[in-house]
Parts: sequence; C-alpha cells; structure tokens
Amino acid sequence: MMIEEVKQELTQHIIPFWNGLRDDENGGFYGFKSFDLTLDKKADKGVILHSRILWFYSKAYLTLKDDSLLDYAAHAYRFIKDNCIDYEQGGVYWMMDYKGQPADTMKHTYNIAFAIYALSCYYRASGDKEALSLAYRLFEDIEKNTLDEYGYREAFDRQWNLVDNEALSENGLKADKTMNAILHLIEAYTELYLADGNEKVADRLKFQLGQMRDIVYTPETNALKVFFDTAFGLVGDIHSFGHDIEATWLMDRACDVLGDEELKKQFAEMDLKISHNIQAIALEDGALNNERENDKIDKTRVWWVQAEAVVGFINAYQHCGEEEFLRSARSVWEYIKSDIIDKREGSEWYSEVAFDHKPHDYKEIVGPWKCPYHNGRMCMEVIDRGVDF
Repeated sequence: MMIEEVKQELTQHIIPFWNGLRDDENGGFYGFKSFDLTLDKKADKGVILHSRILWFYSKAYLTLKDDSLLDYAAHAYRFIKDNCIDYEQGGVYWMMDYKGQPADTMKHTYNIAFAIYALSCYYRASGDKEALSLAYRLFEDIEKNTLDEYGYREAFDRQWNLVDNEALSENGLKADKTMNAILHLIEAYTELYLADGNEKVADRLKFQLGQMRDIVYTPETNALKVFFDTAFGLVGDIHSFGHDIEATWLMDRACDVLGDEELKKQFAEMDLKISHNIQAIALEDGALNNERENDKIDKTRVWWVQAEAVVGFINAYQHCGEEEFLRSARSVWEYIKSDIIDKREGSEWYSEVAFDHKPHDYKEIVGPWKCPYHNGRMCMEVIDRGVDF
C-alpha cells in the first residue's frame, strides 16, 4: 500500500529527475529549472541545494543499496569539497556561480549545518573518512564563531562579522535568531553524532534540544515560536505549521539517537502535544495549511510542508497508536499524489499549490531551496519506518 507507493515515487520519479540535473561539465548539479521546465545551465548553484542533494543520494543509498546512488553522492561531495568550503576563513559559502566559483560569500549557521548533515551521512554511506573530517571542521567553525551568551547567531560575512539575517527572515520581519536554524542544527548534530558517537557533539545537541524545549516551545499553545531577537525576545506573531510538524519527528529522532531515556520521555510528550495541535488547527481538506501570521491563515499548500506532515503524523502514530494520525498521514499523501506531484514529463513536485488546487506558476521546480530533501526524505522515512496502511 503506502510503502510501495512512496517507494515507486522515489525510485521511478524523484531519483531519475535529479539524476538528470547532474552537471558533468562544471561539477555539481544544475541550479535552476523554472515552472515552465526551462533548465538554466548557467544559474547560480546554491550550497544549501548541494548539501541537500548530497544528503539525499547518501541516504537513498543507505535505504535502497543501489550502487549508482553512491556515484551521484560522490559527484555532489566533490563539488562541495572542492568548491563550497572556505578553507581560509572557515564555514561554507552561500552561493556558487555555475562554474563553481563563490557568488555570495555569506556564512550562515543554517547553511553550515546542512553541510555537516550531508557530509556526516555521506561518511555513513561511503566510509570516506575525509568527509567526516570535513564535517568536524565545520562543526568547530560553528562552535567557535557563532555562539553568544544566549545561543547561536546566524548570519555573517566571510570574515564572521555579523550581518542582517535576511536569509532566514520573512514576512517583512528581521530576526537575529530563528527556530529554523536551531531545528536544523539539531538535525545536523544528530547525524554527526550518529556517525561516530562523539560526546562533545552529544553535549551541544542536548543544549540545542534544551533551547527548543525551554525557549522555543510554548506550553500554553503547544506551538513553536519562530523569530527572535538576540536575547530570544519574540519577534512577530507567526506560527509555522510545517516547521512544527517537522520539528516533532526531528526532535524525537535526536533523542532516540542520543539514547537518553529522560529526554526521550520529555520530548515524546511535548512532540505529541504539538502533533495533536497541528492536526487540529492546520489540517484542512486533506492537506496542511502553511502558516498563521497574526490573525491571517496562509492556506498555500507548500511541497515541503506536505512531505513533513506525512512523516510527522506517522511518527505521532508510532508514539501513541492513535489511528487518526495514520488517517491524517494518508490524506496528505493522497493530496500530494493528486495536486503536488507534477505529472508533466521532465518535472518533479510543484513548489506551491493554492487552496483552489492551482499551482503557483511563479515558483520554480528547482532552485536554491527547491530540492529532493523533504520529499525524498519523506519517501525514505515511510520505507524505513515500515508503517503500512
């Protein structure tokens, strides 16, 4: 049933699509494909995009044991190793041009976290110790350059001077710190700890989990705050439904990998409350609305939000056994099949679909943020978890 359906989507659609974006002339993968399916071979190549591609092929190899996937992972790895890492100043660049030269030298904690995530997974897939060494190099760059008395700062120039955090701010707001960066540091450090069990990594991972529990989570509403100033004062009134449901299973996974029974208990309870809340307030007509800002609900159906909803609801079911979570997961998957998966030859998933089921034709099919990470990961999580219905 569902496992076979998502496996087919992964192996017959998502993987072949991204295989076709491999750039054997200049390295890495092509950086942009428009809604009308025009491939721009000279578009800039996002480093986040390439880290996510490296993670995707590495994890797909671990899940499917297809040697060709490791070859694509190695191709992405060479581009990141040879082009994206700043060996002089530390960290990774934000954006490369199509030939692999730096186009934007900003350093961002979120971006570096994804490189750690990808390199750690590639090490687990390939056994390449150089990749693990690079992951630790970037781990040290974050720990040395980004911390203040409150937590992790986010946006810097090449020399690690603070700059405006426009990359992770939105809705006309400027945030110094974000839930999103903390969440993906958790994701990255979980993968790095999984690679070789380093206790310093475990210690920092527990610190990040503590921030999510004690600062970001709001017990009164069972929701996660989104934007903060430097001292973690709240900026704006936004509730990101997709990030909430994504966070539930990523935090549960971090606790499982750490093997800390007390943390597992605390977060299982907290994450189940968040999952119930999202199910109650964000699920509408079989799919997940995007977010709430003040009193306005954005009902756009965003590709990655739907993918994370499937995993999050399955994770909640595995923790409590409530069948309604499985029904929610299935409804979102049915919506993905009908509205999010682009049936056109040479395409993949739409980025966004309006509440009236019409795709947003101004959103690209491939871009700096549009990647095989969320939807590919959804497929692999469904396969790995083995919950079929």
